[in-house]
Amino acid sequence: MAGIYIHIPFCKQACFYCDFHFSTSLKKKDELIASLVKEIELRKDELNNEIVETIYFGGGTPSMLSQLEIDTIIQAVYHNHEVISNPEITLEANPDDLNEEKVKELAQSKINRLSIGIQSFFERDLKLMNRAHNAHEAKNCLTIASRYFDNISLDLIYGIPGFSNEQWRENIQTAVSFGVPHISSYALTVEPKTALASLIKKGKIEQVNDEQAQEQFYILTEELEKANFVHYELSNFGKEGFFSKNNSAYWQGKSYLGIGPSAHSFDGKQRSWNVRNNSKYIEDIQQSILPIEREILSKTDQYNEYVMTGIRTIWGVSLQKVELDYGKEYVDYLMQQSEKHRKEDLLYIEDGKLKTTQKGKFLSDGIASDLFKLNQS
Repeated sequence: MAGIYIHIPFCKQACFYCDFHFSTSLKKKDELIASLVKEIELRKDELNNEIVETIYFGGGTPSMLSQLEIDTIIQAVYHNHEVISNPEITLEANPDDLNEEKVKELAQSKINRLSIGIQSFFERDLKLMNRAHNAHEAKNCLTIASRYFDNISLDLIYGIPGFSNEQWRENIQTAVSFGVPHISSYALTVEPKTALASLIKKGKIEQVNDEQAQEQFYILTEELEKANFVHYELSNFGKEGFFSKNNSAYWQGKSYLGIGPSAHSFDGKQRSWNVRNNSKYIEDIQQSILPIEREILSKTDQYNEYVMTGIRTIWGVSLQKVELDYGKEYVDYLMQQSEKHRKEDLLYIEDGKLKTTQKGKFLSDGIASDLFKLNQS
């Protein structure tokens, strides 16, 4: 089974924290849509006849597309790949795009899951992040979407400067009150060359407080556990039966094909990524040239990739899989490197799998880097 990710590189305005590839100009939208369709055709053999089980529209802001444009892209996937009878097809959406007419159209299409970029229900936070929607739209779109979709995920951001723990609890409780079955939540991160980094440097916005972010992470896990969410990946919480199939496939090392400018692909042994430039992407695809860079992963790279993704999830890192795929020396290395974290109650072994404890979850990325093997083979 495999997945297809489609990158839609358009946004109404730039969020201050974002370092994803996007443009606020829609001048080349028609050419871009045509190029996405053509790239799907040009790369139809790359999944080696694996059946597609998920299609994910990310961005950017895919909800800026018309229903016809979305349907055209989905039809291209069906025309060039075998797709399971009931695939998970997700559309990332912003609240300001989700009026009743739009949601109704989406519900009548093959889209069966919405991932809504709420980020916060507080006006102050939305302005600080330069989001295109307001607090009223955040709540209103969830009321509307819940009438037409059962499978809804929403995004929340914690660790926002000046954002108290009490406000954070209120954000979580508001999200839960809409009955959504999935929540993705991320710490606000200051990426280089973003507007947020510049504003912090100029003293216009406070520096992000890592200790506060860690506190709010633990509040998040506590509140969502009370609401019967399963913390199945570092940043993701789902009710039973509503884990993201698309994201779970990434973490479990399944193949995925990335379509569109800046989109990444992975087949277990090779990683590739498209050019991060709309004009260059369109120009090359129109000439049937794939604007792709590829990297063959060594055995050590593959091990590191597995550790990096596995340690973030409830499924953990299988010692048996490490031995079968990479050899006993890798298991020995993993046990040696993980020993101090096990002694500090950050990691534990259960049913032959190395997993993070509750205390270790927030630190899982740093722990994973300690488990990486540096010598290439």
